[in-house]
Amino acid sequence: MKKIPFSPPKMDKAIIDEVVATLNSGWITTGPRTKALEKEVEKLAQVPKVLCVNSCTGGLELMMRWLGIQEGDEVIIPAFTYCATANVVLHCGATPIMVDIKPDDLTIDIEAVKNAITTKTKAIVPVDLGGMPVDYTKLLRVVKSNDIKNQFQPRTDIQKQLNRIAVITDAAHSIGASYLDQPAAKQADITVFSFHAVKNLTTAEGGAICLNLPDSFDLNEIYAKLNSKTVHGQSKDALAKFGKNSWEYDVVEAGYKFNMPDVLAAIGLVEIKRYQNETLTKRKAIFDIYSQLLSKYEWAELPVYKTAEKISSYHLYLLRIKNISLEQRNAIINRIFDAGVSVNVHYKPLPELTLYKKLGYQSKDYPISLDTFHRVITLPVFYDLEKKQVDRVVEVIVEAVEHYL
Repeated sequence: MKKIPFSPPKMDKAIIDEVVATLNSGWITTGPRTKALEKEVEKLAQVPKVLCVNSCTGGLELMMRWLGIQEGDEVIIPAFTYCATANVVLHCGATPIMVDIKPDDLTIDIEAVKNAITTKTKAIVPVDLGGMPVDYTKLLRVVKSNDIKNQFQPRTDIQKQLNRIAVITDAAHSIGASYLDQPAAKQADITVFSFHAVKNLTTAEGGAICLNLPDSFDLNEIYAKLNSKTVHGQSKDALAKFGKNSWEYDVVEAGYKFNMPDVLAAIGLVEIKRYQNETLTKRKAIFDIYSQLLSKYEWAELPVYKTAEKISSYHLYLLRIKNISLEQRNAIINRIFDAGVSVNVHYKPLPELTLYKKLGYQSKDYPISLDTFHRVITLPVFYDLEKKQVDRVVEVIVEAVEHYL
């Protein structure tokens, strides 16, 4: 029987044709297709300004550096996330302050966030884990409350202008998710998407920064500054330098190399056209079938992907097995792979990683994150996954779990 992969991208003729057209156009770096993708993401996310970048990681770091986060600052993040969420804080010289997650939808615990805030806190980076938005109403109520605002100590002009802790969402998983009947990207000050190869919407590698800052900020000016930062601090990007008498440019700061090229944006332009009506619809159907088939088993703790307030982007189907050990979970995964089904684990909590152990973080301080890691198995979800394959995945999982229970 053919092996069922975990999350292959859909690379069809439409994408191949668009990439070939880009190659034949003579313009493959950042240019008209990247700018067109930015406009499409703006429409999908319903935000006023978007900048495409080379990755979600690059986007998160860019925004922290724009905000002026530096040594001596603290940034609150969940302990249960991919390492990039924390790594970018370290890149800026600041300290990641980890808090635990909620046991139901696995998003950041807002009460824990509130308790972790100090006078050094400059930003909170919630993670829409698996595509499920965090409780933005509660989170924004905390950061905008008078007692929290009164202890905020800004160190840069941008921080003074915002006059409170910034909310920068790691939305690597959640493009297309909704919160209170609106795109979830409309909630935070800044939302950063990932377009990595395994994401719902891919450009092979890439990401997008959604700017949703208060009205006092000039988003066109910020976009121009951020765009410059993505190309080494040049006053012009490659497209702006193209043409008669346009070659000359200045370098206004020591920037980075975070830009997205047109050859990758070409993939995204095809992906985004079918995203809401096809991709999300297909992924929701897969989630629903998994939940329907697995709900009959007492040992299955199903993921929460829809509530009255929020709807997931259906990125990760995070199945948890009740009352098992880490060793049992690992044995179950090996048996599933032996049966020809690819699964994954999201995530090892950050304190389980060598880097963060050495920095003094301990998993015992985040019991829900650790318990989730010990029991979670992420199931295959992708555009071309067929109903008979979903049935096979469930059949294999049931056999593997019940073999070890």
